[in-house]
Amino acid sequence: MVCGVYICSICLKQIGTSSKIGFLDIKVVQKPCPEPNIEPWEIPYVHYPNPKTYSRAECACHPVRYFAILSMQRSGSGWFETFLNSHANISSNGEIFSVKVRRSNMSTITETLDTIYNLDWLSSASKNECTTAVGLKWMLNQGLMQHHEQIAEYFRIHGVSLIFLFRRNLLRRMVSVLANEYDRNAKILNGTHKSHVHSPQEAEILAKYKPTINSTLLIAQLKQVNETTTKALEYFKSTRHILLYYEDVVKNRTKLRDVQDFLRVPQMKLKSRQVKIHKGSLSSQVENWNDISKALTGTPYESFIHEDYRR
Repeated sequence: MVCGVYICSICLKQIGTSSKIGFLDIKVVQKPCPEPNIEPWEIPYVHYPNPKTYSRAECACHPVRYFAILSMQRSGSGWFETFLNSHANISSNGEIFSVKVRRSNMSTITETLDTIYNLDWLSSASKNECTTAVGLKWMLNQGLMQHHEQIAEYFRIHGVSLIFLFRRNLLRRMVSVLANEYDRNAKILNGTHKSHVHSPQEAEILAKYKPTINSTLLIAQLKQVNETTTKALEYFKSTRHILLYYEDVVKNRTKLRDVQDFLRVPQMKLKSRQVKIHKGSLSSQVENWNDISKALTGTPYESFIHEDYRR
Protein backbone atom coordinates (compact mmCIF):
# COMPACT_ATOMS: atom_id res chain seq x y z
CA MET A 1 0.00 0.00 0.00
CA VAL A 2 1.35 3.41 -0.90
CA CYS A 3 1.55 5.86 1.98
CA GLY A 4 3.77 8.49 0.41
CA VAL A 5 4.35 9.25 -3.26
CA TYR A 6 7.08 11.49 -4.69
CA ILE A 7 7.25 12.02 -8.43
CA CYS A 8 9.63 14.31 -10.25
CA SER A 9 10.74 14.93 -13.80
CA ILE A 10 14.12 16.57 -14.34
CA CYS A 11 14.58 18.53 -17.49
CA LEU A 12 18.13 18.09 -18.77
CA LYS A 13 20.00 19.59 -21.67
CA GLN A 14 21.42 16.80 -23.76
CA ILE A 15 25.13 16.45 -23.62
CA GLY A 16 26.82 16.57 -27.05
CA THR A 17 26.04 18.44 -30.21
CA SER A 18 22.29 17.99 -29.94
CA SER A 19 20.35 20.87 -28.47
CA LYS A 20 17.20 18.85 -27.80
CA ILE A 21 15.69 18.89 -24.36
CA GLY A 22 14.96 15.50 -22.76
CA PHE A 23 13.18 14.30 -19.64
CA LEU A 24 14.59 12.00 -17.02
CA ASP A 25 11.66 10.26 -15.34
CA ILE A 26 12.23 9.35 -11.74
CA LYS A 27 10.22 6.32 -10.63
CA VAL A 28 7.62 6.59 -7.90
CA VAL A 29 9.10 6.19 -4.46
CA GLN A 30 6.77 4.03 -2.40
CA LYS A 31 6.73 4.08 1.34
CA PRO A 32 5.18 0.82 2.59
CA CYS A 33 2.67 0.71 5.39
CA PRO A 34 4.02 -0.43 8.75
CA GLU A 35 3.46 -4.07 9.63
CA PRO A 36 0.22 -4.47 11.61
CA ASN A 37 0.45 -5.96 15.08
CA ILE A 38 -1.47 -9.15 14.37
CA GLU A 39 -1.13 -12.90 14.72
CA PRO A 40 0.42 -14.73 11.74
CA TRP A 41 -2.86 -16.53 10.93
CA GLU A 42 -4.59 -13.15 10.48
CA ILE A 43 -2.29 -11.94 7.70
CA PRO A 44 -4.43 -13.29 4.79
CA TYR A 45 -7.43 -11.42 6.18
CA VAL A 46 -5.82 -7.97 6.41
CA HIS A 47 -6.02 -5.76 3.32
CA TYR A 48 -5.07 -2.28 2.15
CA PRO A 49 -7.55 -1.40 -0.64
CA ASN A 50 -6.61 1.23 -3.20
CA PRO A 51 -9.91 2.64 -4.53
CA LYS A 52 -10.03 3.84 -8.14
CA THR A 53 -12.66 6.50 -7.44
CA TYR A 54 -11.03 8.41 -4.58
CA SER A 55 -7.97 8.54 -2.34
CA ARG A 56 -8.03 6.97 1.11
CA ALA A 57 -5.54 9.67 2.17
CA GLU A 58 -4.90 9.36 5.91
CA CYS A 59 -6.72 6.00 5.90
CA ALA A 60 -4.36 4.50 3.31
CA CYS A 61 -2.48 2.48 5.92
CA HIS A 62 -5.58 1.60 7.92
CA PRO A 63 -6.09 -2.17 7.44
CA VAL A 64 -9.45 -3.46 6.25
CA ARG A 65 -11.16 -6.82 6.75
CA TYR A 66 -13.51 -8.28 4.13
CA PHE A 67 -16.74 -10.04 5.13
CA ALA A 68 -20.03 -11.33 3.73
CA ILE A 69 -23.27 -12.03 5.60
CA LEU A 70 -24.77 -15.24 4.20
CA SER A 71 -28.44 -15.62 4.98
CA MET A 72 -31.95 -16.25 3.68
CA GLN A 73 -34.78 -13.78 3.16
CA ARG A 74 -36.75 -12.92 6.32
CA SER A 75 -34.09 -14.28 8.65
CA GLY A 76 -33.26 -11.00 10.39
CA SER A 77 -30.33 -10.11 8.14
CA GLY A 78 -31.64 -6.60 7.40
CA TRP A 79 -32.08 -5.91 11.11
CA PHE A 80 -28.67 -7.41 11.86
CA GLU A 81 -26.99 -5.34 9.16
CA THR A 82 -28.33 -2.08 10.63
CA PHE A 83 -26.46 -2.95 13.83
CA LEU A 84 -23.22 -3.41 11.88
CA ASN A 85 -23.67 -0.15 10.00
CA SER A 86 -24.17 1.74 13.25
CA HIS A 87 -20.47 1.02 13.90
CA ALA A 88 -18.23 3.91 12.84
CA ASN A 89 -15.78 1.60 11.08
CA ILE A 90 -18.02 -1.03 9.44
CA SER A 91 -19.59 -0.69 5.99
CA SER A 92 -22.07 -3.40 5.00
CA ASN A 93 -23.50 -2.57 1.59
CA GLY A 94 -26.78 -4.42 1.66
CA GLU A 95 -28.27 -7.07 -0.60
CA ILE A 96 -26.10 -6.29 -3.62
CA PHE A 97 -26.94 -9.47 -5.55
CA SER A 98 -30.70 -8.92 -5.42
CA VAL A 99 -30.07 -7.30 -8.83
CA LYS A 100 -30.02 -10.29 -11.19
CA VAL A 101 -27.51 -8.90 -13.70
CA ARG A 102 -24.85 -8.75 -10.99
CA ARG A 103 -25.15 -12.50 -10.41
CA SER A 104 -25.76 -13.56 -14.02
CA ASN A 105 -22.41 -15.37 -14.19
CA MET A 106 -19.20 -15.74 -12.24
CA SER A 107 -17.53 -12.89 -14.11
CA THR A 108 -20.17 -10.36 -13.05
CA ILE A 109 -20.11 -11.74 -9.50
CA THR A 110 -16.33 -11.34 -9.34
CA GLU A 111 -16.48 -7.84 -10.78
CA THR A 112 -19.09 -6.81 -8.22
CA LEU A 113 -17.16 -8.30 -5.29
CA ASP A 114 -13.94 -6.63 -6.46
CA THR A 115 -15.69 -3.26 -6.53
CA ILE A 116 -17.07 -3.73 -3.02
CA TYR A 117 -13.85 -4.93 -1.42
CA ASN A 118 -11.79 -2.27 -3.18
CA LEU A 119 -14.02 0.30 -1.42
CA ASP A 120 -15.30 1.59 -4.76
CA TRP A 121 -18.93 0.68 -4.01
CA LEU A 122 -20.33 3.96 -2.73
CA SER A 123 -23.57 3.72 -0.77
CA SER A 124 -25.22 4.98 2.40
CA ALA A 125 -23.04 2.47 4.26
CA SER A 126 -19.86 4.40 3.33
CA LYS A 127 -18.21 5.95 6.35
CA ASN A 128 -16.47 9.23 7.13
CA GLU A 129 -14.18 7.39 9.52
CA CYS A 130 -11.54 4.95 8.30
CA THR A 131 -13.22 1.71 7.27
CA THR A 132 -12.03 -1.31 9.25
CA ALA A 133 -14.43 -3.89 7.81
CA VAL A 134 -16.35 -3.87 4.52
CA GLY A 135 -18.83 -6.36 3.17
CA LEU A 136 -22.32 -7.15 1.93
CA LYS A 137 -25.43 -9.18 2.60
CA TRP A 138 -25.80 -12.20 0.32
CA MET A 139 -28.88 -14.42 0.17
CA LEU A 140 -28.35 -18.13 -0.55
CA ASN A 141 -30.73 -18.03 -3.54
CA GLN A 142 -28.84 -15.20 -5.27
CA GLY A 143 -26.26 -17.22 -7.19
CA LEU A 144 -24.36 -18.20 -4.06
CA MET A 145 -25.28 -21.88 -4.10
CA GLN A 146 -25.18 -22.15 -7.89
CA HIS A 147 -21.55 -20.95 -8.06
CA HIS A 148 -20.47 -22.10 -4.61
CA GLU A 149 -17.16 -23.66 -5.67
CA GLN A 150 -15.88 -20.59 -7.50
CA ILE A 151 -17.19 -18.25 -4.82
CA ALA A 152 -15.54 -20.29 -2.04
CA GLU A 153 -12.28 -20.04 -3.98
CA TYR A 154 -12.72 -16.28 -4.32
CA PHE A 155 -13.26 -16.01 -0.57
CA ARG A 156 -10.09 -18.03 0.03
CA ILE A 157 -7.90 -16.04 -2.33
CA HIS A 158 -9.16 -12.67 -1.12
CA GLY A 159 -9.30 -13.48 2.57
CA VAL A 160 -13.05 -12.96 3.04
CA SER A 161 -14.65 -13.97 6.35
CA LEU A 162 -18.27 -15.14 6.54
CA ILE A 163 -21.08 -14.41 8.96
CA PHE A 164 -23.82 -17.05 8.66
CA LEU A 165 -27.15 -15.77 9.97
CA PHE A 166 -30.13 -18.13 10.00
CA ARG A 167 -33.35 -18.61 11.95
CA ARG A 168 -33.90 -21.57 14.25
CA ASN A 169 -37.68 -21.35 14.00
CA LEU A 170 -38.34 -21.83 10.29
CA LEU A 171 -42.10 -21.58 10.83
CA ARG A 172 -41.75 -17.99 12.04
CA ARG A 173 -39.61 -17.29 9.01
CA MET A 174 -42.35 -18.71 6.77
CA VAL A 175 -44.95 -16.40 8.34
CA SER A 176 -42.67 -13.44 7.68
CA VAL A 177 -42.05 -14.52 4.07
CA LEU A 178 -45.77 -14.91 3.31
CA ALA A 179 -46.68 -11.62 4.98
CA ASN A 180 -43.95 -9.78 3.10
CA GLU A 181 -45.10 -11.28 -0.21
CA TYR A 182 -48.65 -10.19 0.53
CA ASP A 183 -47.62 -6.61 1.28
CA ARG A 184 -45.48 -6.48 -1.86
CA ASN A 185 -48.77 -6.51 -3.79
CA ALA A 186 -51.18 -4.99 -1.27
CA LYS A 187 -48.89 -2.11 -0.19
CA ILE A 188 -50.80 -1.60 3.04
CA LEU A 189 -48.76 1.38 4.26
CA ASN A 190 -50.14 4.26 2.18
CA GLY A 191 -49.57 2.40 -1.07
CA THR A 192 -45.92 1.69 -0.27
CA HIS A 193 -44.33 -1.72 0.25
CA LYS A 194 -41.99 -1.90 3.22
CA SER A 195 -39.98 -4.99 4.14
CA HIS A 196 -38.76 -3.28 7.32
CA VAL A 197 -40.29 -0.54 9.45
CA HIS A 198 -39.07 1.96 12.03
CA SER A 199 -42.20 2.71 14.02
CA PRO A 200 -44.49 0.59 16.22
CA GLN A 201 -47.49 2.02 14.38
CA GLU A 202 -46.30 0.75 11.00
CA ALA A 203 -45.39 -2.64 12.50
CA GLU A 204 -48.86 -2.97 14.03
CA ILE A 205 -50.54 -2.26 10.70
CA LEU A 206 -48.45 -4.84 8.83
CA ALA A 207 -48.93 -7.44 11.56
CA LYS A 208 -52.71 -7.38 11.11
CA TYR A 209 -52.39 -9.60 8.05
CA LYS A 210 -52.42 -13.27 9.03
CA PRO A 211 -51.33 -15.64 6.25
CA THR A 212 -52.93 -18.99 5.56
CA ILE A 213 -50.23 -21.65 5.32
CA ASN A 214 -50.59 -24.73 3.13
CA SER A 215 -50.48 -27.47 5.76
CA THR A 216 -50.07 -30.20 3.12
CA LEU A 217 -46.82 -28.74 1.74
CA LEU A 218 -45.57 -27.36 5.05
CA ILE A 219 -43.25 -30.17 6.16
CA ALA A 220 -41.68 -30.53 2.71
CA GLN A 221 -41.05 -26.76 2.59
CA LEU A 222 -39.50 -26.67 6.05
CA LYS A 223 -37.29 -29.62 5.13
CA GLN A 224 -36.13 -27.90 1.96
CA VAL A 225 -35.11 -24.73 3.83
CA ASN A 226 -33.27 -26.80 6.43
CA GLU A 227 -31.43 -28.73 3.73
CA THR A 228 -30.43 -25.53 1.97
CA THR A 229 -28.84 -24.03 5.07
CA THR A 230 -27.09 -27.32 5.81
CA LYS A 231 -25.63 -27.36 2.29
CA ALA A 232 -24.44 -23.77 2.62
CA LEU A 233 -22.60 -24.57 5.82
CA GLU A 234 -21.01 -27.57 4.12
CA TYR A 235 -20.04 -25.66 0.96
CA PHE A 236 -18.26 -22.91 2.89
CA LYS A 237 -17.02 -24.85 5.91
CA SER A 238 -13.38 -24.22 4.97
CA THR A 239 -13.91 -20.45 4.89
CA ARG A 240 -13.30 -18.57 8.14
CA HIS A 241 -16.77 -18.01 9.57
CA ILE A 242 -19.03 -17.44 12.52
CA LEU A 243 -22.51 -18.97 12.80
CA LEU A 244 -25.32 -16.92 14.32
CA TYR A 245 -29.02 -17.53 14.79
CA TYR A 246 -31.50 -14.66 14.79
CA GLU A 247 -33.19 -15.84 17.98
CA ASP A 248 -29.85 -15.91 19.82
CA VAL A 249 -29.05 -12.33 18.81
CA VAL A 250 -32.52 -11.24 19.95
CA LYS A 251 -32.12 -12.86 23.36
CA ASN A 252 -28.45 -12.08 23.90
CA ARG A 253 -27.04 -8.85 22.47
CA THR A 254 -23.53 -9.90 23.59
CA LYS A 255 -23.58 -11.84 20.31
CA LEU A 256 -22.95 -8.47 18.67
CA ARG A 257 -19.75 -8.20 20.68
CA ASP A 258 -18.73 -11.61 19.35
CA VAL A 259 -19.25 -10.33 15.81
CA GLN A 260 -17.11 -7.26 16.46
CA ASP A 261 -14.36 -9.50 17.83
CA PHE A 262 -14.71 -11.72 14.77
CA LEU A 263 -14.31 -8.72 12.44
CA ARG A 264 -11.46 -7.34 14.58
CA VAL A 265 -13.07 -3.93 14.93
CA PRO A 266 -13.11 -1.70 18.04
CA GLN A 267 -15.93 -2.59 20.42
CA MET A 268 -18.84 -0.14 20.24
CA LYS A 269 -22.46 -0.13 21.36
CA LEU A 270 -24.42 -1.02 18.24
CA LYS A 271 -27.95 0.22 17.60
CA SER A 272 -30.84 -0.42 15.24
CA ARG A 273 -33.94 1.65 14.56
CA GLN A 274 -35.87 -1.24 13.03
CA VAL A 275 -39.02 -2.41 14.79
CA LYS A 276 -40.11 -6.03 14.79
CA ILE A 277 -43.34 -6.62 12.86
CA HIS A 278 -44.55 -10.01 14.14
CA LYS A 279 -44.61 -10.23 17.93
CA GLY A 280 -46.18 -12.60 20.40
CA SER A 281 -47.28 -16.18 19.90
CA LEU A 282 -47.37 -17.79 16.49
CA SER A 283 -50.95 -18.92 17.05
CA SER A 284 -52.05 -15.28 16.78
CA GLN A 285 -50.19 -14.75 13.50
CA VAL A 286 -51.49 -17.63 11.36
CA GLU A 287 -55.05 -17.77 10.02
CA ASN A 288 -55.29 -21.59 10.02
CA TRP A 289 -53.28 -22.20 13.16
CA ASN A 290 -55.14 -25.38 14.18
CA ASP A 291 -54.27 -27.03 10.86
CA ILE A 292 -50.61 -26.04 11.21
CA SER A 293 -50.37 -27.19 14.80
CA LYS A 294 -51.89 -30.54 13.88
CA ALA A 295 -49.58 -30.95 10.85
CA LEU A 296 -46.40 -30.39 12.90
CA THR A 297 -47.32 -32.30 16.05
CA GLY A 298 -45.28 -35.49 16.28
CA THR A 299 -42.79 -34.36 13.62
CA PRO A 300 -39.17 -33.13 13.96
CA TYR A 301 -40.58 -29.60 13.58
CA GLU A 302 -43.05 -29.75 16.48
CA SER A 303 -40.84 -27.47 18.60
CA PHE A 304 -41.57 -24.61 16.18
CA ILE A 305 -45.14 -24.31 17.43
CA HIS A 306 -44.01 -23.99 21.05
CA GLU A 307 -40.89 -21.83 20.88
CA ASP A 308 -41.29 -18.17 21.71
CA TYR A 309 -39.06 -15.14 22.29
CA ARG A 310 -39.25 -11.40 22.63
CA ARG A 311 -37.73 -8.48 20.77
